[in-house]
Amino acid sequence: MEKPFLTIAQATQYELVIKKSRFICSLQRVTTEEAAQDFIKQVQDKNRKANHNCFAYLVGDHDQVQRESDNGEPSGTAGVPILESLQLAKLHNVVAVVTRYFGGIKLGAGGLIRAYSNVTTQAVHQAGIVQRLRQRQLKITVSYRQHDALTYYLKEHQLAIAGEEYGVNVITNVLVNEEATEKTIASLQNRFNDQLTIEKAGQHFHEVPYQPNQD
Repeated sequence: MEKPFLTIAQATQYELVIKKSRFICSLQRVTTEEAAQDFIKQVQDKNRKANHNCFAYLVGDHDQVQRESDNGEPSGTAGVPILESLQLAKLHNVVAVVTRYFGGIKLGAGGLIRAYSNVTTQAVHQAGIVQRLRQRQLKITVSYRQHDALTYYLKEHQLAIAGEEYGVNVITNVLVNEEATEKTIASLQNRFNDQLTIEKAGQHFHEVPYQPNQD
């Protein structure tokens, strides 16, 4: 079974203060590496006086592009923890920039890794996670005589009507999850004794809130 495609619900910013150092994680959805780089530059420009603007991003349905940077922090203490936090949440198409304003107290390698990891994880929790569902549009042609029965059936099976067209017959548009398309068509034809004309139309993406414990 294909793994769910998850990403953040919205852009957000989250701050942690650890031993007087401020760690500010900025999260943004992106679909290209260029967009990720643009966002990183925006955060850097807004925080020119910061000691570090470390980042990580994952781009592509299968994370074809993955990048991370310690931006001057000791090697492996910032970029990798940020990236691993995004991966642990199973996110795609997201960029995280963690800005650090040094507070004068050194944290050590372990402290830095925990700080960058924790602020990223907390930012993800604040942003929320959504699952992207691939849906297929079905155009169902039904007679006026059977229209009420079809409407009742769709409501009963929690299939939302995406619009209707009225002519000689009624064309009812419905969106169903891609993997349920054939089963839905078979159920409809069985219920209405093959008296419906059902055409597969375009694909759409729909996002629904996601809780990690759903897996």
